[in-house]
Amino acid sequence: MATDAPASPELAALSAAGVSVWLDELSRDRIRDGELARDIDERGVVGVTTNPSIFAAAVSGSSLYDPQIADLASRDVHVGEAVRTITATDVREACDVMRPVYDRTDGVDGRVSIEVDPRLARDTTATVAEARYLWWLVDRPNVMIKIPATREGLPAITTALSEGISVNVTLIFSLDRYREVVEAFLTGMEQADAAGHDVSRIVSVASFFVSRVDSKVDGLLDDKGPDHPARGAAAIANARLAMEVHEQTLAGDRFKALAAKGAHPQRPLWASTSVKDDAYPDTMYVDELVTRGVVNTMPMSTLTAVSEHGQTPSDASSWDSVSGTYDAARATMAAIEQAGISMADVTAELEDEGVDKFVASWEELLDHVSEAMSAQS
Repeated sequence: MATDAPASPELAALSAAGVSVWLDELSRDRIRDGELARDIDERGVVGVTTNPSIFAAAVSGSSLYDPQIADLASRDVHVGEAVRTITATDVREACDVMRPVYDRTDGVDGRVSIEVDPRLARDTTATVAEARYLWWLVDRPNVMIKIPATREGLPAITTALSEGISVNVTLIFSLDRYREVVEAFLTGMEQADAAGHDVSRIVSVASFFVSRVDSKVDGLLDDKGPDHPARGAAAIANARLAMEVHEQTLAGDRFKALAAKGAHPQRPLWASTSVKDDAYPDTMYVDELVTRGVVNTMPMSTLTAVSEHGQTPSDASSWDSVSGTYDAARATMAAIEQAGISMADVTAELEDEGVDKFVASWEELLDHVSEAMSAQS
């Protein structure tokens, strides 16, 4: 049984400040050796996110998948369906481990995310069909279906929510796209309510990617000359302005009407929180984005760093490193634009690259499972 507070004082402070700590990592080994349960008890982890890269590493690095792969091969299952079955098995088992957290938090946390096939990111109809299938296949109330925030993904997000499917919107980089995600969320929830769904049971998060923004912008700033003052500041400023949009949404009439019927906010989720530049503190994308009502999903390396030397004060009940920073964040973004860097271009490139990276990882996973299944025949 999970405890109410993590053993690490630093992670306990982060939780006390209102940040839900999720783990951006999953494997069958982690589930079955009890490590995921220990993550809950000792690190205060209250959710799990996955992506194709995580599954590619997990399946290729463990023998625990071999018996299931052998069974799938003996039934001559198509490799695409085999991969869905394998990943859904892990997510279903993780949902069961997380179920006490789900029950304790009335369904807000205790969530485990599984992503639609990233090759469908530009196909609305196929994304909706995949979301429905994964929702049915995992068959747990605390699963979330990850749908990318591509132009084609936006109507899929609305449709999935309207049908009562909880959605983790992923690969958000720009403020404009985030505003479109918010619109997709509100419309989907309104449609769900009109269709008679209990909106209090439908939960969504909006995964705003962080460190990749700095990696891209820093490289462009370095081309302009050394030591630009905005170096290492774009990602945090971008995320903080997303929080401002979220606050405006909560204050709006449309969400207030949904909240009156029990709907939960679509919480911002800080993703890609591992530092890509060794010159920066390894907990930077956690420490600088502490505010109540958000999620921070961390790979184990970042979670460990935060547990050892996170900077959230121990008396953190009113600590907030985001609110009140919005004017400064706008100034940072203006300085980047004045340096000749278009954030619209940067974020468009990051979205395309994000989809391409996940497709490459998915195909790597397909290749590995295909080879493993062939070896069984």
